[in-house]
Amino acid sequence: MTLSRAAHLIGTTRAALQRKIRDSELPSHDGMVSTDDLLRIYPEFNLEDSGAFERVARIKEESFGRRVQERMLPRAEILAQRLFAQGQELADLRRHLRRYHDLVVAVQQRLSELAAAGPAPDLAQLGNFVEHGLAAVLGSSEPTDQLAVMDDVLKIMSAHVTVRPSGREFFVEGHDSLLKAGVRAGLMLNYGCGNGNCGLCKARVISGELRQVQNCDYVLSEAEKQQGYALLCAHTAVSDVVLEALEAGGPEDIPEQRIVARIRSIAPVSALAADTLLLQLQTPRSNRLRFLAGQSLTLGLVGSQEDFSATYPVASCPCDDRNIQFHICRPANADGDGFAERLFSGAVHVGEDISLWGPWGDFVLPQDPGAGGPGHRILFLACDGGFAPVKSMIEHATAVEAAESLTLYWAATRPAGHYLANQCRAWADALDDFRYVPLSADDAASAGRMAATTAQADIAQLEVFNIYLSGPAAFVEAARQSLSEAGVPAERIATSLI
Repeated sequence: MTLSRAAHLIGTTRAALQRKIRDSELPSHDGMVSTDDLLRIYPEFNLEDSGAFERVARIKEESFGRRVQERMLPRAEILAQRLFAQGQELADLRRHLRRYHDLVVAVQQRLSELAAAGPAPDLAQLGNFVEHGLAAVLGSSEPTDQLAVMDDVLKIMSAHVTVRPSGREFFVEGHDSLLKAGVRAGLMLNYGCGNGNCGLCKARVISGELRQVQNCDYVLSEAEKQQGYALLCAHTAVSDVVLEALEAGGPEDIPEQRIVARIRSIAPVSALAADTLLLQLQTPRSNRLRFLAGQSLTLGLVGSQEDFSATYPVASCPCDDRNIQFHICRPANADGDGFAERLFSGAVHVGEDISLWGPWGDFVLPQDPGAGGPGHRILFLACDGGFAPVKSMIEHATAVEAAESLTLYWAATRPAGHYLANQCRAWADALDDFRYVPLSADDAASAGRMAATTAQADIAQLEVFNIYLSGPAAFVEAARQSLSEAGVPAERIATSLI
């Protein structure tokens, strides 16, 4: 099976399997691995404890309720097509096995005829060998390959998609369109409205079968239809699919957008952080917002007589382009952030409209998949609210396996400065290649020097890391100066001022 399927079943990442292949622990041929080798490498694997088994069991237990159908199962007609395709595959396999069986029987009969025609001990021995071998095969009762069986089950529930030329992969599950599934998996596919009107998400289908699941106003030309183009927002995958599609190569490929979103919630970001609000906005279904992890947006109050606007980094992953989060810190003085002051004063309420303008900034991860190859390591140094864009980048890097390792040093200069420490500890527990180090300092400049010197003491060959600094200007400048003095090349350091 493919690495993506294997990782999906075992409950690990493609990067982890690729490391085992590089270390010669896991044999691979043309990107494929065998179930026997997987079980040898992961002897502790228990199918009944795996996420794949749990998903199947949950569907069975909940009797295909509507919620389960929408989130986990494809539409009925697509499910039927996949079952039919698997039935065809099974019928083909049975036909081939029958032909092989008939061939072996014919060889056995021919050997018997040749042996009967005259003394030929070698032919008699060969005939006995074929007879006993066939009997052994027909009488064998080897245990079922559970991984292979579960892989067949999951092929019915989800389709595997490969995008060229980047080589990125994702799975389409439930009622998701190709676009929705790709964005959720962290891919920066080209799209606009996401509603079948603009045509920006069109891609060429190299192999596989699609089915339209949404009406669209955009009409492909006859030439595009002949070449196999389809709108990703309006189609889902029936079978495994290979696409040729545009992906953003950097901030310059993300267009400036202006949309109106609605406030979904305003609340303290955690129980211990009364001075940091989590502002959650939801964009219209017909007008989503594209951005790269680490970028910022300008927010404004719709209908206000005064110009209450401010720019904040997005704190959520681009994989959810409708629900956008921001971490808003309480202003330190009365002449500070007017937008934030109105949030903390209660003058802005859930359900009100907020204008979004952007995205801005080049504080982003490398979009080239080759940059996330062997040896690619990322170090984040954040201070107080500078954690917001870092959170977005960590979630995105984890979704697309963009790095071999992720390390976060988060410095706090005020009480409850580590306002999402539990989230960081949860990442450290769940991810093999994530490390979290909390720090405390009296001011931003001290925090910058402390974070940089602590990282230098902890990490060998710091100069080979891609380093991201996020926080107040004093923090960023102090950390950058310390890293430069330690020999870290300037091109390895990216900064975001909060």
